[in-house]
Amino acid sequence: MAKVEVSFPGGVQVAARIGGHEILTDQPEEDGGGGGAPSPYDLFLSSVATCAGYYALRFCQQRQLNSAGLSIALDIERHPDTRRLETISMILTLPKDFPEKYQQAILRSVSQCSVKKALSDPPEIELTLG
Repeated sequence: MAKVEVSFPGGVQVAARIGGHEILTDQPEEDGGGGGAPSPYDLFLSSVATCAGYYALRFCQQRQLNSAGLSIALDIERHPDTRRLETISMILTLPKDFPEKYQQAILRSVSQCSVKKALSDPPEIELTLG
């Protein structure tokens, strides 16, 4: 099981250590941070995109398809009053020579992303004092 340990290096920066890696976060200057690292929310969105990207890339690699030009972009919509995230739209751009016969299959593959699945069926999050 992955264990995440959090520390506070200064200012409003928050660091997470997982599997021998340290991930630093910060807040934008307008929110009191120094803007020296992505915000936790930006990392959240990035995890959705990079997980989907992994599935797209592996799909191509496993079929020995050219992945040059393969990309994923996210577009988000928030509620105008509450700022709650309402929609994440993923746009998968395929290489120019991508075979049409694989287009629906790569979409199904990308839909298997474990981060996307966790959002579709969210886990309970428990908070306790240590």
